Amino acid sequence: MSKQTIAATAADPTVAAAASQFLSPVVLGLQALVVNGKQAHWHVRGANFVGVHEFLDTLVEHAGGWADEAAERIIALGLPIDARLDTIAEKVPATHVGAGFEQSDRLIANVVADIDAVIADLDAAIEGLDEIDLTSQDVAIGIKGGLEKDRWFLVAHVAE
Repeated sequence: MSKQTIAATAADPTVAAAASQFLSPVVLGLQALVVNGKQAHWHVRGANFVGVHEFLDTLVEHAGGWADEAAERIIALGLPIDARLDTIAEKVPATHVGAGFEQSDRLIANVVADIDAVIADLDAAIEGLDEIDLTSQDVAIGIKGGLEKDRWFLVAHVAE
């Protein structure tokens, strides 16, 4: 296969730019969730300690996998993604997770607030990608389904 043939199969630059515009905030938000979820995992205290502590590791693992999936979609379309910690700190709104120990009910509320911020970015991606790139939209839909399930699992620890 010649270089010309390979280049001819690359993604449409307009599609790639649009997909990156919508998926980049998702990648950054999920990467922030990885860091802050681990922070929460280390500092949870009180009721449901073991269940919350262990589930936060699951959330961190899932968020990292979803960030990778969204980032790889951007890369597959031919664009880079900057998800370095400096970039995350600059572009992701402040986390709700604190720096120290927190009771499980409060910590769960804070992690859920961070999850909700990522879900808002996913909703924007799903809507924005609808007429641009259905494959990228499908990535966002899949991530949203999984993240909503993890949100439910966390909320169940404190639900009445």
